[in-house]
Amino acid sequence: MPIVPDEKDWTWVLSRPCPECSFDSSTATPATVARTVQNMLPRWRAVLRRPDVAERPDEDTWSALEYACHVRDVFSLFDQRLNLMLDSDDARFENWDQDLTAVEKDYANADAAVVSAELTAEGMQIAESFAGTREAEWGRKGLRSNGSEFTVLTLAQYFLHDVAHHLHDVDG
Repeated sequence: MPIVPDEKDWTWVLSRPCPECSFDSSTATPATVARTVQNMLPRWRAVLRRPDVAERPDEDTWSALEYACHVRDVFSLFDQRLNLMLDSDDARFENWDQDLTAVEKDYANADAAVVSAELTAEGMQIAESFAGTREAEWGRKGLRSNGSEFTVLTLAQYFLHDVAHHLHDVDG
């Protein structure tokens, strides 16, 4: 059964801690992303080694494997967006339909070992990209297709909440 698309605007996490996962975005900066992502990668690899990794806890919730595929793609997408912001004035982000991507890439039937390697590589890539960002660049702007404006700083905060929240989803 297909998952009901999540159409919430999660940008509120930039103004207050998440009551579900307790992530406080005010503690994150582009300078802290690399270490945080690198610390999360072993936990994601452990999740992907679980024997029940592909089992959905219920019909309305992704499996841990599907969440890992999503996080792998979030790493890639946010790396692209960060680099667009650093290379272009007032960057514009194309819409990304995460639910359509999950279906098109068949997250539910992915090979966990392959996803683990890809997630690690994409995680290291975005960690490197954020690590190379200078504080003078933190104010550079980008605009999401729904009109939400980000700076490099708020993009880092929003991004870290997403991956931390999904790790909470699969650990909870």
